[in-house]
Amino acid sequence: MQRKILLLEDDLQLSDTVKQFLEYHCYEVCVAYDAHSARDKLYEAHVDLMLLDIKVPFQNGFDLLAQLRKEGDDTPAIFITSLHSVEDVTRGFDVGCDDYIRKPFALKELLVRIELQLKHHYGNQEELIDLGSGLFFNPKELQLTQKDKVLPLKNKEANLLNLLIEHPNELLSYEKIFSALWNYDEEPSGGSLRTYIKTIRAYIGKERIETVKNIGYRFVSK
Repeated sequence: MQRKILLLEDDLQLSDTVKQFLEYHCYEVCVAYDAHSARDKLYEAHVDLMLLDIKVPFQNGFDLLAQLRKEGDDTPAIFITSLHSVEDVTRGFDVGCDDYIRKPFALKELLVRIELQLKHHYGNQEELIDLGSGLFFNPKELQLTQKDKVLPLKNKEANLLNLLIEHPNELLSYEKIFSALWNYDEEPSGGSLRTYIKTIRAYIGKERIETVKNIGYRFVSK
């Protein structure tokens, strides 16, 4: 399952950096630059975790989270902020945050803390996905198996299969696939993507992945 994260951050450069980093690690990221748009996005769709800056336009992050908690929203929330004092940290936890990260922070540390909160809040909900013909995909381990034998997949091939499975019967554009699979400092390759698709089709069947010419691919669920 691809987890969806709301990122409330009014620093455009930092917001873009965090978004690209998390998308590379196969998260879906919904970006807001002020408290009002953050609330709008939360009303529009479910998210699995919130990353909240505190000093943002219209309403500070403390008050936003306090209001959400009062309304019964228990979505895991991590403050990412330049406010460093003990009083600020204490207030953050008092209003209901699950973690508090001081800026500047390492992206890898942010990822570890996100994964910890998701595991704590949702537990190990990952299950083997039956693809038919004795094929099973483990989204947690990113492993494709057949009759208990692990089939060889490269890292990007496994992540691509996971991405396709998470969006059954949905057309995924080349741009979305490139964003999810290639790091922001890598050059996406259409040729490599076609090779990955060919490898996956060899295992699960050509008919399971539909090519939409000049647009992208669609995973066909049975």
